[in-house]
Amino acid sequence: MPRKVIITCAVTGSVHTPSMSPHLPITPDQIAEQAVDAARAGAAILHLHARHAADGRPAFEPAVYRQFLPRIHAQTDAVINITTGGSHTMTLEQRLAGAIDASAEMASCNMGSMNFALFPVLDKMKDFDFPWEREHLEKTRNAIFRNTFGDIETIFEQLGRGHGTRFEFECYDVGHLYNLKHFVDRGLVQGPIFLQFVLGVLGGIGADPENLVHMKRIADKLFGDSYQWSVLAAGRHQMPLVTQAALMGGNVRVGLEDSLSIGPGEMATSNAQQVGKIRGILESFGFGIATPDEAREMLGLKGRGKVALAA
Repeated sequence: MPRKVIITCAVTGSVHTPSMSPHLPITPDQIAEQAVDAARAGAAILHLHARHAADGRPAFEPAVYRQFLPRIHAQTDAVINITTGGSHTMTLEQRLAGAIDASAEMASCNMGSMNFALFPVLDKMKDFDFPWEREHLEKTRNAIFRNTFGDIETIFEQLGRGHGTRFEFECYDVGHLYNLKHFVDRGLVQGPIFLQFVLGVLGGIGADPENLVHMKRIADKLFGDSYQWSVLAAGRHQMPLVTQAALMGGNVRVGLEDSLSIGPGEMATSNAQQVGKIRGILESFGFGIATPDEAREMLGLKGRGKVALAA
């Protein structure tokens, strides 16, 4: 049997702003439609943020999430993975609100504080559809994306112990792997661990093939064979590095949160387009595509019947 690869699709995020692409889903209808289409294209996991429909600003309110989460849950059997990263402008309580309200099967968990810089985009973009966009990007020049050890402990307590949620551990640099090992050694994290290596964000490790190999080598050293792993790469690095990850034995993440393109100089028209492209690449190498239930088994998830998302 071919090895099964989990495809995660990160549908909208809070990094890109509406002016960067007309295809970025903003409204609840757009997020729901693109998420369902991505699942039908082969994404076993849907990584989701919320936005305010009027202007695309990052949102945290459970009421906003509930405008699209139950619809996605009803129309697909995909694993719904809700961010706890949200935006650097949010408090930890706000960042946790959506995942707690939904009693999510899976949530992201960022494994360390860092500079998460978006302001270089301002050198390329001069015109914006909404006033908040320029300010949001400029503030990342002096902002710290906070994820202290205490914050992470709170996430484990409120979501992990409180709701049986398991985590996509987002590691933006090698030190984040050691932070996770600290929590494993304390017994606060049990396997199977799902690592998400994040490459190419300014403030984190660079999007180089050598860095991916190094991250994998350190993960092997720290966690042995008790983990699953995946890669997301920012912007133009997305497809090359996630393909490398699959060839190295990992899983993949694509989506408009991570990259707005489908190829050099070509804007992606949807999340499903990116999912379809990586699926074609994986199948051309002889890999199978994991179904949502296969992903649940691989990652030890509690199951879609144990979330609070009935329509």
